[in-house]
Amino acid sequence: MSSVVETAVNELNAKLDGEGIDGVAKFVIENEGSIMIDHNGARAADDEADVTLTADAETFQAILEGDLDATAAFMTGRLSLDGDMGLAMKLGSVLS
Repeated sequence: MSSVVETAVNELNAKLDGEGIDGVAKFVIENEGSIMIDHNGARAADDEADVTLTADAETFQAILEGDLDATAAFMTGRLSLDGDMGLAMKLGSVLS
């Protein structure tokens, strides 16, 4: 597991504050790895998901730090989405 993924898992779990989400989401951080988020929280893995969000490490970090809104990243093409748009919207609110 890359240090980028490990740091992101820790940050996501802190944001989730012990809560998971309904459904399964996957973040793919280009050239670093994948993170799964479900009812148990966040973990490094590359499993099947209801929605997959893909971004480079810089974009993902900016979203996590609150410097970039996930919706804005999607609208400008910095974040791609495949799957359940409703789940992605819920996840966006968790990240902000």
